[in-house]
Amino acid sequence: MPARYQDWMRQAQRDLNHAKRSLESGDYEWACFSAQQSAEKAVKALFLKANQNAWGHSVAALLQQLPPSWQVDVALLDAAKELDRHYIPTRYPDSHPQGAPYEYYTRADAERAIAHTTKILTFCADLLARPQRGADAPEEGGAAHGGKLSGD
Repeated sequence: MPARYQDWMRQAQRDLNHAKRSLESGDYEWACFSAQQSAEKAVKALFLKANQNAWGHSVAALLQQLPPSWQVDVALLDAAKELDRHYIPTRYPDSHPQGAPYEYYTRADAERAIAHTTKILTFCADLLARPQRGADAPEEGGAAHGGKLSGD
């Protein structure tokens, strides 16, 4: 069986590259959204490696549900919470009192989102590269055998 978590990490990296291109083209709302998507996919790759299902779109909630040996520090969790704010308002005009989403996002917002996502991808890549031992040792692969975990 193929190791699907690798597919998720490759897509996470591609989404981050898309965020960087959106930043450079001035599409700051899309840079923020792509950064959030990248982080979400990277964290979901961890669940796949641990043979767990990951549901939902909250990066912070997903990080908090990782196995005990994969706990995150508060700074990374705060970065994830900021990224979570970009999931809906970046795309839907009715998320704002008036105007289109692009009118609410700045270069600084996009740069900060990309920086947060870069840290999360590094965290995830480091964990994926480590062999696991003990109760949290995943069977390498991609089929989730564990219980359903809610991300929202």
